[in-house]
Amino acid sequence: MAQKPVLISGAGLASLLLARSLLRSNIPFQVFERDATLSFRGQGYRLRLSNEGLNAIESVLDPAAFQKFYDRCGKTAGAGFAHFDAVTGELLEQTRTVGEMLGSRDGKVVGIARGDMRALFMEGCEEFVHFNKHVKGYELTDDGVRAIFADGTKSDEGSLLVGGEGIKSRVAKQVSGGKLKVYDTGARGIHGQAPTTAFKSLGEGVFRLVDDTNPDGRVTIITNVRPNDMDDPNVEFGWTMAGVPGTIKAPNDDYSIVGEVAAKIAKSLTQKWDPRFKPLFDNMNEGQAAFWKITCSTPSGVPEWPNEPRVTVIGDAAHGMTPAGGIGANTAVQDSALLGRLLREAGGNQPGVTEEYEKGMRVYASEAVKYSYGMATKQFQVTIDEMSEVS
Repeated sequence: MAQKPVLISGAGLASLLLARSLLRSNIPFQVFERDATLSFRGQGYRLRLSNEGLNAIESVLDPAAFQKFYDRCGKTAGAGFAHFDAVTGELLEQTRTVGEMLGSRDGKVVGIARGDMRALFMEGCEEFVHFNKHVKGYELTDDGVRAIFADGTKSDEGSLLVGGEGIKSRVAKQVSGGKLKVYDTGARGIHGQAPTTAFKSLGEGVFRLVDDTNPDGRVTIITNVRPNDMDDPNVEFGWTMAGVPGTIKAPNDDYSIVGEVAAKIAKSLTQKWDPRFKPLFDNMNEGQAAFWKITCSTPSGVPEWPNEPRVTVIGDAAHGMTPAGGIGANTAVQDSALLGRLLREAGGNQPGVTEEYEKGMRVYASEAVKYSYGMATKQFQVTIDEMSEVS
């Protein structure tokens, strides 16, 4: 009999890297993504890759594919990490070696756009990725599992369902019996992009700009300027703005809005900033501006739930994090590497695979969630009461 496929809900980073692992192991799989294409929505901020994240990706991809991926990454060094007062332009702190704070390989910050990362991971998997398929839950069969879609239809029977559809994962909620929760921290952000020319006055490096004069609370920006793209007028660099609760407010509390509305709010919040930083906002690509809520899974770590051998979760579905510390994506790809390796060693889903995966994942992911939340309490002045209502 043909082996039943591994069913994967969502086509985010963790899901697509797991798909590549299964492809390389000759284990059949099917990926179901709710959006119409990979680029259907804004991809959000650029991702920094730690040593742990890079090692996980390298363990999954073959050497040629990893080299292609690594070549696509930007490597930033320059004067290191610079922390400025956004209004006065005063340099508050500078760490000469980027590697001390943010670096990974060769002491440099290694980063890549989320959209590029997804596209690279999906190479070779295209025929197994199905768009406009919104997974809303699952049903167990006698010896398998089926994904249930929003339109009421069901997938073919699989040997395993992996919920990788992000913080709003219905698979995560169902398999954990509601123990996997996501809390709204109240902090908000805006992602924006501008041509490289807008960043010229900064030079190469990683920059954090802080404004403590806002009457509603602190607003910060973080960005990095990469040398390999600095003089290319066709390239845009991104920046990520974050505000403590109450500083960034979307109309009607609708944080799915993109474009001019988000751009105008970013410009209004930075209108008094030092002229050196103003081009990042004055020259921004308004169509790419997007709001985002800063959410977090249970800060004390990934909870335990009774293991279901035919259903598990990866990435943000298992451990959503704030952007503080920049470790969310790096933790997600570790999930892909671990689960993919266990499935390869077992020759597909077998009893004990998901239990062993979850046991290992809980160790490093709980540590990461706690660290990210600890950083967020300082950077975004947020506090989560685990007994409160979830978002």
